[in-house]
Amino acid sequence: MRRKWSIGSIRQWHWISSAVSLFGMLMFAITGITLNHAADIPATVTVTTIELVVPSHLFNETPAQTKAPLPERLRQWLADEKQLYISADDTGEWADGEVYISLPRPGGDAWLSLDLESGDLLYERTERGVVSYINDLHKGRNTGKTWFWFIDVFAVACVVFCITGLVLLYRYANPRPTTWPLVGLGVILPVLLVIVFVHP
Repeated sequence: MRRKWSIGSIRQWHWISSAVSLFGMLMFAITGITLNHAADIPATVTVTTIELVVPSHLFNETPAQTKAPLPERLRQWLADEKQLYISADDTGEWADGEVYISLPRPGGDAWLSLDLESGDLLYERTERGVVSYINDLHKGRNTGKTWFWFIDVFAVACVVFCITGLVLLYRYANPRPTTWPLVGLGVILPVLLVIVFVHP
């Protein structure tokens, strides 16, 4: 009875982990292909530039630190007037009468520069298309803490899926003589490919 409970629990963990990681595995498998062929997939680059003059009362207080976010009232004004959403977490470099903020993002890049004397603001955003976006999701590049933790949870679900799958293979391998040769092939093949074809 205990053995049945044990196998049943493993099956349960196996299907739960597969359900949790299903979409993630599909996405990471597809983006593995797009990353492997990144040079062969053309990217459509779109550049958006915004130039404007910011009212001086929105930035007339210079922070004590050389690295600080834009004042809240300036960020609110940019959001209301130009739909530029700059987070309080986006730290700018305040030096030589200028503020510069780097705004990297998945599938592109952006930056903002503000002249503290004239109020001239220049914002530029570069987008490299959907494929570049999902490739950066795969790498966790400039995706923020929420996606960072999603990747960790997804990876744990995949580990549970693989380990429980291995236990179930062991449990039901006897009537299937090709089970362990196939598992061995799955282990040996990538190792051989690395040894023979991937040079340090």
